[in-house]
Amino acid sequence: MTLKPFLALTGTVALLAGTAACTTMSDGNEMVGETLGVANLMLANGASAGTATLMRDGDDFAVAIRGMGLQPGAKGFHLHTTGRCEAPDFTSAGGHLNPGNRSHGRLDPQGPHLGDMANLQVGADGMVTATVEVPDVRNDTLAQIFDADGTAVMIHSGPDDYRTDPSGDAGSREACGVLVRS
Repeated sequence: MTLKPFLALTGTVALLAGTAACTTMSDGNEMVGETLGVANLMLANGASAGTATLMRDGDDFAVAIRGMGLQPGAKGFHLHTTGRCEAPDFTSAGGHLNPGNRSHGRLDPQGPHLGDMANLQVGADGMVTATVEVPDVRNDTLAQIFDADGTAVMIHSGPDDYRTDPSGDAGSREACGVLVRS
């Protein structure tokens, strides 16, 4: 075997081995990377509402969501300050995760804070699959997410207007899950 085919074969094997160690979740916007944590989402009645997976690819963070049993329509989607999801209203999760103490909203001139993620679009069947970027990533993002009191992933009953401070006027809390480090 000559050196060029050997190097090509070695590179292909290394690429496949590296890919096997990564997690891919997508809605057409694929993110391949390291799984950092998973939240099992639940509805107020205790029924499962799917999973949310926190992922990292280099300096980029995203949450891959596979939701079910939700009411159809646009939904606010946020990271909340406390890793507790006590039904029926999930207020135990606190407000949005905002370590930089910035104003709320993806349309705010300062830009979004860490907990401000893009709205989800739940289908008529109550299901959603999406990968959503985590904004305002900093050197201490993982420390903020996996601090002593944890972080919750929240799906609201209505869309975030990307402006109203501090909550985005996204309505009540429909589904909640506590991020558990992988």
